[in-house]
Amino acid sequence: MSSFYDYSVPMPKGGELSMADFKGKVVLVVNTATGCGFTPQYKDIEAMYEKYHDKGLEVLDVPCNQFAGQTPGSDDEIHEFCTLKYKTQFPQMKKSDINGENALPLFTFLKSKQGFHGFGKGPKALIMDQMLKKIDKDYKNNPDIKWNFTKFLVDRNGEVIARFEPMDDMKKIDAAIAQAIG
Repeated sequence: MSSFYDYSVPMPKGGELSMADFKGKVVLVVNTATGCGFTPQYKDIEAMYEKYHDKGLEVLDVPCNQFAGQTPGSDDEIHEFCTLKYKTQFPQMKKSDINGENALPLFTFLKSKQGFHGFGKGPKALIMDQMLKKIDKDYKNNPDIKWNFTKFLVDRNGEVIARFEPMDDMKKIDAAIAQAIG
């Protein structure tokens, strides 16, 4: 498979959501968690969704429990948490793996198009670097997703145009979406 549109992801109640449904749209793909220090980003993601949805933005929220067990709930519990606490309107997909042998093929594709480029500077970047070095000394040299709330931006043609790490400024992500929306 060579195109974003060739993939699908499982939905919580069964069935698959095809990325082909997003042709002509800008898509922000996010691996999320309900008990993470970055979980408040749901508020910003929802604000961007509300700001740009009518102009063609879709958010693909894929909960994942691979990072310190920070998404322990069921799909229903995750949905309830997101809608009650952050008033999210975009759908959450079925909780899934994004790294390793059971990773969703979509995430394998996304990582092949936008590898890891580092965490940037600042205290959160240093903390992530120190924590990840304990888990994998060579973490910087593979495309795996490093933590919850890594984001991929896909343009209207299905091209993966950016990868954002969890500590990237949400204003930077907003600007990239605005540019992709056109």
